[in-house]
Amino acid sequence: MPEQQFKRNIAFKLRVRDILIGKPILDGERFSFLELGEKNIARVNLIGNVVEKYNSEGEKKYSFVTLDDGSGQINLKSFGDDVEKLQNLNQGQTILTIGLLRYWNNEIYISPEIIKEQDPRYLLVRKLELEKEQNKNTKSLGREQIVAVKDRILGAIKNAEENGGIEMDQIIMNLRDISPEIINQEIRKFLEEGIAFEPRPGKVRYLG
Repeated sequence: MPEQQFKRNIAFKLRVRDILIGKPILDGERFSFLELGEKNIARVNLIGNVVEKYNSEGEKKYSFVTLDDGSGQINLKSFGDDVEKLQNLNQGQTILTIGLLRYWNNEIYISPEIIKEQDPRYLLVRKLELEKEQNKNTKSLGREQIVAVKDRILGAIKNAEENGGIEMDQIIMNLRDISPEIINQEIRKFLEEGIAFEPRPGKVRYLG
């Protein structure tokens, strides 16, 4: 139906880390969507702090800002007349942005549609909101299932030690029957408990 062709994609509420561990799906060289577990994501709703800003000089208009939400960093990029959307942003501001995901030169970034300044407290509110959702997913599992899930995730990390660790997105790919939210949550617990560590963002090693 013609109306469906113009239907706007859902803007998924995510943290930066979720975006960075997703798998970009391409149609030829063109980005189609980000695969994150069972979700196919084209638009996102993100809250973060502006930590860097750049405006090009000269005829080619180009502007980007780097957002950090405590889980990672991602760029918002605008070109041509759209650079005005980023002109009034400054380092230290907390913003909510809704935009389209783009992928170019091995980088996933956001092309912003809407930007609104937020009280910095909203960053924590969003973090807690998403953690609550993840906990709800975990509670839907029985105790034995939770233990089995933890063992499988930890096993994937241990088995990769001879290769110097494993990428988080690879764990998600290997354990497709476990939701990315639960995998992320359990890995965070392993990091906090000192069972595992990150030699670099997105890669996990077993510490024991």
